[in-house]
Amino acid sequence: MQPDAKQALAMLSVFESVGVRSFEVTFTDIEGEKTGYRLPRPVEELRRIITKALHAATETKTNYIIRPIFTTPQLVQLDDLDATKAERVAPHAFMVLQTSPGNFQAWLAVSDGPDDKTAKENLARRLRKGAGVDKYASGATRISGSVNFKSKYAPEFPLVTLSQVNAGHAVTTAELDAAGIVAPKEEPRQPRPAAHRVSPIGRPTRKKWPSYKFCLDHAPLAHGENKPDVSRADFTWCRTAIEWGWSTQATASRLLELSAKAKENGERYATLTATRAAESVERQPYRVKSPPRPT
Repeated sequence: MQPDAKQALAMLSVFESVGVRSFEVTFTDIEGEKTGYRLPRPVEELRRIITKALHAATETKTNYIIRPIFTTPQLVQLDDLDATKAERVAPHAFMVLQTSPGNFQAWLAVSDGPDDKTAKENLARRLRKGAGVDKYASGATRISGSVNFKSKYAPEFPLVTLSQVNAGHAVTTAELDAAGIVAPKEEPRQPRPAAHRVSPIGRPTRKKWPSYKFCLDHAPLAHGENKPDVSRADFTWCRTAIEWGWSTQATASRLLELSAKAKENGERYATLTATRAAESVERQPYRVKSPPRPT
């Protein structure tokens, strides 16, 4: 399959119609391992180089992935949609992609999205939950017109294509709520009593890290693949570590040592994962926070 630069140019224009002016670019190999990264590039620069870049990526079986940089409106990615789910959200999307046979991705522009970062994350999570899709979508996407290189598709790798375009289309939270796409606000979980770790002679024990292997072994399978979803394992491990009393910064640093995905994606990925885990703990703690014990 050959790339289609016209599709890529059309996708850049659609993103531009909702206020996007630059993109981060990431490259991954056929196994999904990160092989390169480019700092945010202006949309005009990508337009100039995209034809040559797509052909080079195809020759090396490299995935060309972009992440739009935006302020307002808030852009929300709904990933791993089947045809039925894609049809449901399509009227509210400014763009729908077909990333592989029977697999779609929709992008929404929410005109009255909140300004606060945490509130933005909450809205995006509720939309993904309401649409019944992957709650851990990263906000990065394969560019339309590029070849989707995954080992499970070999040797007939599919082309990422634009399934529907509604350039400049934005929706309000009220419209999405009326359409039943916004999940209800999460009610705070009633936390369990704090767990006090005490040594046999009655002294408080030192903090321990949770088992990363346990989290990885018990993670659900990645979509369409027979291997654990590392992103979910990382999130679960970070959440447990923070529940056990570790700081967000310490948790992110430790994740960089344990997770192969964190090592590949760097400090930004580890910090973002730990921060989201900390926010999740604040919303729905497993346990009541106990006061610090004397040393």
